[in-house]
Amino acid sequence: MVRLLFLGDVVGASGRLALQTFLPGLKKKYAPDFVLVNGENAAGGYGLTEKVAEEILSLGVDLITSGNHIWKKEFIPYLVKSDRVLRPANYGPGAPGRGYGLINKEGKKLGVINLEGRIFMRPLENPFLVGKELAEMLKEETPFIFVDFHAEATSEKIALGYFLDGLVSAVVGTHTHVQTSDETILPKGTGFITDVGMCGSVHSIIGMRIDQALELYTTMVGRKLEVEKSTPVKVEGVYLEFDEQGKTRYIERIRLLSD
Repeated sequence: MVRLLFLGDVVGASGRLALQTFLPGLKKKYAPDFVLVNGENAAGGYGLTEKVAEEILSLGVDLITSGNHIWKKEFIPYLVKSDRVLRPANYGPGAPGRGYGLINKEGKKLGVINLEGRIFMRPLENPFLVGKELAEMLKEETPFIFVDFHAEATSEKIALGYFLDGLVSAVVGTHTHVQTSDETILPKGTGFITDVGMCGSVHSIIGMRIDQALELYTTMVGRKLEVEKSTPVKVEGVYLEFDEQGKTRYIERIRLLSD
């Protein structure tokens, strides 16, 4: 059996505070074999830096997945050299970094695939076909395969879940920062949830300052939003257990708020 803990999009300093606050207790409660975190918003709400990536990994995180905000110019050298931070696999052949990884830890191997959706997002390579090809390749190494699908449209996420059902252990959605309550085990044994949510400030608009987001929506004048730094903070994610065949036998949605 493999136990896996995955926490949703970490948004800025508030999200990192949430990790520091709750991750030790979550690890004690679930005793996961692997801990994964989506960190694409962890540095100032947009992308990652080497310092922030190392901070997250130092908390006992095995691997960081990401999405469309990973492409900070200054982060590219670290993305290229690190095998513990993934970018979506369905970018073009020349894109820096890795779209999948294989973690070997205490005799257990976990394959991880990072994909990005195309509906309301960039016209990337087909995540369904790329995901299937990578899953079949990783299947030769391990039956335990986890997919982070960083996508906007709920329909696209659900569709990928059914498309990969039985081929991978779990398909978990990120990107919207809003947790859904549809965690399930699909007919062929793949664990699924449309979106795991986020780690960050509770009183925010998907982790960002409310006043600035409201200004944007009322004036429609584009602006860069800043991370909301107030407490309380929350962690949202999912805990999964895979049987020896790599099928999900248990899935639990996680949502914890600080005082």
